[in-house]
Amino acid sequence: MRIFNFIIFFLIGQITFSQEQSSVIYESSEAKVHFVSEAPLELIEATSLELKGLLRESDKTFAFIISTQSFKGFNSPLQQEHFYENYIESRKYPEATFQGKIIENINFSEDGEYRIRAKGKLKIHGVEQERVIKVTLVINNGTIAAHSQFDVLLDDHNITIPKMVFQKIAERIALTVNITFVKQK
Repeated sequence: MRIFNFIIFFLIGQITFSQEQSSVIYESSEAKVHFVSEAPLELIEATSLELKGLLRESDKTFAFIISTQSFKGFNSPLQQEHFYENYIESRKYPEATFQGKIIENINFSEDGEYRIRAKGKLKIHGVEQERVIKVTLVINNGTIAAHSQFDVLLDDHNITIPKMVFQKIAERIALTVNITFVKQK
């Protein structure tokens, strides 16, 4: 897990040893990413439980990473193969990332429900896009549960749909993300 943390900290940016000692870090303990492509001729759904992330309390920065080949639950093995090879191109782009900062001021030690915005760079299929994503945070006894629903336009990330299947794959993919963070020990 420490190697993974190094990768996440690299995504967040360089931190000095003194910053690391004084900053509270929350680490993902459970996560689920679900996507839906609802096209005129076909509904495609898949889920991954492999989203990893860190949240640094002091400056409200975060970083997430997910393997693009971790999604399961397609309608058929062929559909899954096409997703991995023809659209997301998981061999060429093995991970998707989102890194940035929470816009609103928030007291992580105060229990409650907070509606916040996460501003950062979403990188899918090798293409980074600046995004502001609405998130609901529920803080309870030092644990943070985050929930978000947002759309990703395939065109924004240079994912092309061949003309012969354009009625089977939506141009706008709906994503639902649920993640639980716990303080790192």
